[in-house]
Amino acid sequence: MRPKKTRWVKCHPGERCFRPLCKIHDKSLEGVTLSLDEFEAVRLADLEEMKQEEAARLMKVSRPTFSRIVASARKKIADGLVNIKAIRIDGGCCKIIRGGMHE
Repeated sequence: MRPKKTRWVKCHPGERCFRPLCKIHDKSLEGVTLSLDEFEAVRLADLEEMKQEEAARLMKVSRPTFSRIVASARKKIADGLVNIKAIRIDGGCCKIIRGGMHE
C-alpha cells in the first residue's frame, strides 16, 4: 500500500470525544475513531454544504479521494450513533491551515 498524501484541514477539533450519556459509566463502552481528515470532510460536505470538487481542492486531494474520506467518516458516525459507541476524533496525515497560512 502506498503512503497517504498529506491532507490540509482548516478546523482542528482539539481533543473531542462524544460518549452516549446512557453508557457514560460503562467500562466496556466500544468506540470508533474519526481521523482529522474524516472530521474535516464531514465539516466541509455536511456542515458547510460544500460541493465535493471544492472541498477536495481545499483539502488538496482528488475528488474521488474526498468521496472515499467522507463516506468512511459517515459510516463511522452512523456506527457510533446506531450502535451506541463513543466517537473520538484523532490522528490522520493532516496539516492544519490557520488564517490562510499552512502550518
